[in-house]
Amino acid sequence: MPLPKQARSDNLNKLTDRRRILHKALATSLGALAWPSITSAQAVFPSQAIRIVVPFGPGGLADISTRLAGQKLAEKFSQPVLVDNRPGAGGVAAAGVISSAPSDGHHLILFSNGTAISKSLLKLPFDPQADFVPISSLAYFDLNLLVGRDSKFTDLRALLVEGGRRQLTFGTINPGSTQHLSAELFRSVARLDTTLIPFKTSGEVQLALQRGDIDVGFESYAALRGGIESGALRALATTGPSRTAWLPNVPTVKEAGVSDYEVTGWNALYAPKGTPVAVVETLGKALREVIAHPDMRKRLLDLGVEPRTSSSAEMADLFERDRRKWAQVIQLAKLKV
Repeated sequence: MPLPKQARSDNLNKLTDRRRILHKALATSLGALAWPSITSAQAVFPSQAIRIVVPFGPGGLADISTRLAGQKLAEKFSQPVLVDNRPGAGGVAAAGVISSAPSDGHHLILFSNGTAISKSLLKLPFDPQADFVPISSLAYFDLNLLVGRDSKFTDLRALLVEGGRRQLTFGTINPGSTQHLSAELFRSVARLDTTLIPFKTSGEVQLALQRGDIDVGFESYAALRGGIESGALRALATTGPSRTAWLPNVPTVKEAGVSDYEVTGWNALYAPKGTPVAVVETLGKALREVIAHPDMRKRLLDLGVEPRTSSSAEMADLFERDRRKWAQVIQLAKLKV
């Protein structure tokens, strides 16, 4: 005997409800099964070799310090860390390589205080602050005010006295470099009448000092370490906030009497904009750990740089402070953009 119409309708509704409950339970179960695999996939970093693009040629301070840090990072991550040298004015070539790479943390770039200078001095096709994310600083370094072995200047005060009598000649590497702008800042703060002579290489600066062609050269310890250690060059002062471990007997410019002068260079790792925050934090944590290793610290100190790391926010603040500082120097020096 067929069921009444109402009974058939009730049974159909119950069957439909059971199907809905079954589908919901199945979807929930599948979701629970899928979730761990998604989470584990996101947690696997790095999953391939890491490339660090350096906007300087091989053999320089930035290149060597990056390679040392890269070796330690490779050991920590169990993945190769490759250094890719792409020299070019303002880091344009290096930034172009990274800008077109995936924002997954496997493609990084080295920035320096020179990058902060370039933002005000050059018309860059990229914005280092808007298009990239800071990971951590790597190392800091000071510059030195250097004279030749036979120079009559025994200290910075003697140089300042002589600068009150005649025009001095300062030598640096290429215009727009940290060395060049450091010399511009010094003559402005010390109120000296000087001529700035640009050279292509640090070796040419040393040769000019040894021949007596210039009075003072502005350069890093690492770049002219051989000349300093052999006695061919003498450091009158260092430009940082305190004396350095590699030249402990040399006073700072501030100690020597120019109270408003301080210049510190730095190198730092950056990632392309869009790199996941968790990946940036993982890289920053790893870099801070490898830089803190005693062997790594010793090797960097031997190079003439101070191992020093930072958080992403601290690095962003440092970049902006330097950008503003050097923008003022560029304006006062009337350098053309």
